[in-house]
Amino acid sequence: MGKWYNILVAVDAMEPSLSAVRYVGQVAGTIAEVSICLLHVYPEPPPDFQASGGVRENYMAQRIAGAEQVFQRCTEILVKAGIRREAIACVTQMAEGKTISATLLEVRARGDFGTVVTGKRGISKAEEFLFGSISNALARHCQDFTAWIVG
Repeated sequence: MGKWYNILVAVDAMEPSLSAVRYVGQVAGTIAEVSICLLHVYPEPPPDFQASGGVRENYMAQRIAGAEQVFQRCTEILVKAGIRREAIACVTQMAEGKTISATLLEVRARGDFGTVVTGKRGISKAEEFLFGSISNALARHCQDFTAWIVG
């Protein structure tokens, strides 16, 4: 199990995610050895994307550019809370062939993060079926790490 202050934060542009980042800043802002990885996971393009003229590389570039804006905003929140800029890493990943929550859990295991943080966002049953509920997945799988689900 990783150290609790090796923190993986799932981020997007929605307010619950930004609230989670602010919470991490409040809790970990004074911890000298804190290490934070901001993770943005995005879904694969829809099945008919390329058939309708879409270019996969353009889709990925657009998603990565959007993630960079989110990372800038989140990094500023964390730096203002006292976290060193050097202690913040940013990762963007496509959920290829799996749900966003499964991708998040894979990244957590590879990085040996002791804490995973996400904002709680109300989603419809259809969205939960298609994409999976990140907070539910964290609650079910947090046997060797701590999950912070910020409401």
